[in-house]
Parts: sequence; C-alpha cells; structure tokens
Amino acid sequence: MRTAATHDTPGAPAGLVADSSRPGGPNGDRTTAPRRQAQASSGGPARSTLILAIICISYFMVILDNSIVFTGLPQIRSDMGFSETGLSWITNAYVLVFGGLLLLGARAGDLFGHRKVFLCSLVVFSLASLLVGAAQSAWWLIAARALQGVGAAVLAPSALSLLTRSFAEGKARNRAMAAYSAVAGLGAAFGLVVGGLVADLISWRAGFFLNVPIGIVMMVLAVRFLPETERRGGRFDVAGALLATLGSTVLVLGIVDAADHGWTAPATLLPLVAGAVLLALFVGVERRAAQPIVPLRLFASRERSGAYVTRMLYMGAMMGFFFFTAQFVQSVYGWTPLQAGLAFLPMTLVNFVFAVRVPRLLERFGRPRVLAAGVVLTAVGMAWLSRLDLHTPYLTGVALPMVIIGAGQGLALAPMTSSGVDGVAPEDAGAGSGLVNTVHQIGSALALSILTAVAATVSTGHAAADIAARSGTALTGSAVLLALAVVAVLTLIVPARASRK
Repeated sequence: MRTAATHDTPGAPAGLVADSSRPGGPNGDRTTAPRRQAQASSGGPARSTLILAIICISYFMVILDNSIVFTGLPQIRSDMGFSETGLSWITNAYVLVFGGLLLLGARAGDLFGHRKVFLCSLVVFSLASLLVGAAQSAWWLIAARALQGVGAAVLAPSALSLLTRSFAEGKARNRAMAAYSAVAGLGAAFGLVVGGLVADLISWRAGFFLNVPIGIVMMVLAVRFLPETERRGGRFDVAGALLATLGSTVLVLGIVDAADHGWTAPATLLPLVAGAVLLALFVGVERRAAQPIVPLRLFASRERSGAYVTRMLYMGAMMGFFFFTAQFVQSVYGWTPLQAGLAFLPMTLVNFVFAVRVPRLLERFGRPRVLAAGVVLTAVGMAWLSRLDLHTPYLTGVALPMVIIGAGQGLALAPMTSSGVDGVAPEDAGAGSGLVNTVHQIGSALALSILTAVAATVSTGHAAADIAARSGTALTGSAVLLALAVVAVLTLIVPARASRK
C-alpha cells in the first residue's frame, strides 16, 4: 500500500519512495512519478486517514506540551522559587530552541528522510518529557524543557512535510491542513485542561509523564504505516542554524532583562544589539550558502511572506493570551489548576466547531476572506479580554471574549498554514515547512518576552491586583499584535491571492 501522491507545486511529484515496512522494496528504491502515483493511490482513504491520525496525534503531543505547563505555573513558581520574569524561561527555553533548530530539523528530514527523523524526534521528545517530570531544580527543569525543544524542532517540520507530501493540493490537502491546524488550536487549549486536571489531582509533573506512553505508541505506528520520503543530497547549514538560534536567544534575553534593568541599561542594550548583529550575520550566511536552511527564494512569494509575518504576530499574541490568562484566573479568582483549565473550555469548543467547518468555508468564500475574518475576530476578542481588572466577572469578562477568540483561531490557522507552504518547490519542502514552524515559535518567544517585560513594569502593591493589572496590560499588547496581523493579511496575503486569479 502507498499513500496518495502529492504535488507541492502543480504537476510536480512529491518524491515518495518505496516503503520498507511494506512489500515492494527497501527505502531508497526510487520509482518514476507515474509508478509512484499508481502505488500511492492503492493505499485508499483508510490508509490516508491513518497517516493523518499519526501525524496529528504526534503534533498534538508537541502542542499539548507547550500549553500544559501554563496551569502549573503557580505551583512551579512556589516549588522552585522562580521570579516573575524567570518563570517565562520555562516557556522560552522550549520555544527558543524549538524555533531556532526547526530549520535544521527540517533540513535533516530532507537529507535523511522525514519518517526516519520523525521517529528520532519522538524518542528525544519522550525522553525529555520524562526528564521534565522528574526535574528537581530550576536549572534542571529549564534544561529539560530546552531538550524537549530539540525533539519538537525535528518532529514539527517532519510532520508537516509528511502531510503535504501525502495529500495533493486542493480539497484533500485543505481537509488535512484543517485537521492539522485544528490540532494546533485544540492542543493549546486542551493542554490547559489536562495540565489543570493532573496538577490539581496529582502534580504538575504528571502531565509530562503522559507523553512517554503516547510517544511509544506513535513510534510503533509510524514505523508500520508512515511512508518514507525521497532523500536529497547535500549537507547541513550548521553556521546558519547556530546564528539563528543564538541570535533569537540573545535577543529574547535582552528583552527579558529589560524588565529588571530597564530598556536603556547596558545589560539590556548589549544583548539586544548582539542579537540583531547575529541575525544580520545569519541573513548574510544564507545569501552565500550553497544549501541554506532558509532559502531566501521562499520569501519571493508575497503570499508566503505575508503568511510568515501574520503567523509570527498571531502566535505571539496567543502565547501571551495563554500565559497571562491562566495565571489571572488562578491568582485573581483563586481557582484551582483544574478550574483554570476548564475556564478555557468556551474557547476550545468553539475553536473545534469552526475548525472542522473550515474546508467548506474555504471552498465557498476562498482563503483570503476566511483568514481575514479569523484574524479580525481574534483581535476583537482579545481587545475585549484586555479590559481585565481585579473585579472582572468570568462570564462577561473572560468566557465571552474567549468564545470570539476561539472562533477566530478556528478560522485562521488552517488558511494561514496553507498560505505558508503553498507553491514551495519539492526541493524546498522541508525548509518551507520548517520556516512556517520557526516563525510560529520565534514569534511566540519574542512576543512573550516583550509582553512579560512590559507587564512587569506595572505594580499596585497588592499581589492579586498586580496579576490583574499585568494581565490586562499584556493582553492589550496581544490585541495590538493582532491588529498588526490584520494589516499584514490585508496588505500582503489578500492582494497576492487576488493576483493569482
């Protein structure tokens, strides 16, 4: 059996190879495009559904882990003595390594086959999850979170590459991308519920231990059913990967230090300047590299460039939303971690309802309208939620805005992802998928650092009032980021799609 052949661009074969786990030849036995397509079509919808399930569940585990920690933050701060700004490094250590190494992880898939590196990433991620759950000190926890980021950096682009190569552009890929994007939205929200449940009943550590058996099951299924992709010759752009990771990390360090030292202090300015220099060097290296981890030709498409900008702003805003809202409902309302997780159910349920309808909406209204509507709705909901204060009622001040945010996210993520990968040449499939995930993670880390630094300047002298005021300030910043995302959609993506008609 074979999966459905895909085309990253119209008429271009995806480059699947024979699957060694099935009859028909070992990996590396390359077939012609017509034969590959004939083999692929024999797999049928059942196998395609199974492939999609394996990819989505594995990606769900990564996204779940990125949000499961939020409802446990008050417990973690109490157990390990984190400061307010230091607490953000539990998230930033993960997303920075995740984002910085994504491009190298995507390149690894191109060189060694996406299924092989997908399996390796599941091993690393599951082991790191075990170490996070067993952490006995702050440095151990942050280091284990960084190791999780390494596993996620390989898993995410491989998952997206396997998806785009298994489903052809059009209805099939729209539906697969809708499922993949629904996982991103639901995983983030569901992680809060799971994190709250286990933190309340057992410990914040238990949520990370759950990844181990899930990871093992996914490894077994991946070996059995996932197709291998064609390996491409070449080498790693190690210099580019290191400059991207170091540049973004140092930049975030400078932003975080601004909360303690001020924006004009040398401790802030030096890392900010160093980060900017390293990222400028990264661009220079990519221009000269024979096989860059970020082929600059990916930015030649106005639609893709707009999708990268929009995703960076959008996911940065959503990271601030989860980080501060989870703390608000626990510190201001005095809710347990489980109650805090359940507080996000209005968003989760509405997100799911809209996400599953996206394929039909795309066929009826087109990608630009659906994407623009999703980002606008999210911005409206975030602006409403940003009015938080010490006396804000849950129903009208938190739950109803979450309903709007959930509807917006359900509509926005699938078309945003599709705009970021459509039209990418087969030889750039890994890099293209990696770049989509990179701007997602780097945007999250940068935005969370900025929002945390700005929020830390607010002080009322009372613990609960401080949390309320800081949350309102940070969410106002998230609303501003979403407003900028709306501008990016309307000025870059919408005109680009219109010109293709």
